[in-house]
Amino acid sequence: MRWKGRRGSSNIDDRRGSRPRRRMRVPAGRRVRAGGGIGLTGLVVIAGIAWMMGVNPLTLLSQLDAGGSYEPGYDTSAPRSAANDETAQFVSVILADTENTWSEIFSGLGGDYPEPTLVLFSGSVSSACGYASAATGPFYCGADDKLYIDLSFYQQLARQLNAPGDFAQAYVLAHEVGHHIQNVLGILPEFHKIRRTLSKTEANALSVRVELQADCYAGIWAHFAARQQGFVEEGDIEEALNAASRIGDDTLQRQAQGYVVPESFNHGTSAQRARWFRRGFDAGQLDACDTFKAENL
Repeated sequence: MRWKGRRGSSNIDDRRGSRPRRRMRVPAGRRVRAGGGIGLTGLVVIAGIAWMMGVNPLTLLSQLDAGGSYEPGYDTSAPRSAANDETAQFVSVILADTENTWSEIFSGLGGDYPEPTLVLFSGSVSSACGYASAATGPFYCGADDKLYIDLSFYQQLARQLNAPGDFAQAYVLAHEVGHHIQNVLGILPEFHKIRRTLSKTEANALSVRVELQADCYAGIWAHFAARQQGFVEEGDIEEALNAASRIGDDTLQRQAQGYVVPESFNHGTSAQRARWFRRGFDAGQLDACDTFKAENL
């Protein structure tokens, strides 16, 4: 991606390191919506890093959903560095471009897009959805309309999950923004409400549809990004598709334990994740991403 020199988002809350909390400039009068319960955890770690650490990802998901916390026995955070600050600039640019994309889409629907805030943290963070460590991975909290990421996650994405590339990183952020779109549209609150009435297997199946829709929404952003001259380069979309394939529940479980447990899937298979990202990318429209009515995911 040719991202340098482009506008960065002002909706960044940088809490990294031991510095006092500092909030970057946010446009005056920006609306903040009340969310509906805990947002879904990040792309990979519930079904990926958790498996590699020997932790049942369903147990971790339950702890987070109950407002609890999970703290690993080591610190995965990365210190402030020139490389880390460049990555911070990168995610700021990607966030700004998602703001442009979704503002255009919402405007076409006759409404305004309430922009989320991206929180950068190192080690651990406290959100309106509870405490989270770096091992939780990127996540969205619907209760405060904020995305959270420890930038060291991108090293894990490249080295442990074999999904390198800046567009793979952009896909991760666009997926979390996809959860924000679901929250704005009322999909996430309804999901959390319904999930309480379901069995674990049924809840997992519904979670898969939620996650695949967020992948599809990430594809919509990529569709608009690719229309901009000089922004998306050859091979970028393939990086996103590779990342989606690397973090499918089946692939992660097979790598971690040698077999898969389909009833425990809560993000979707590798093929499903790549397919729904591609579907959003090809269509560039919200109505292409209705995973809840799809008979075959």
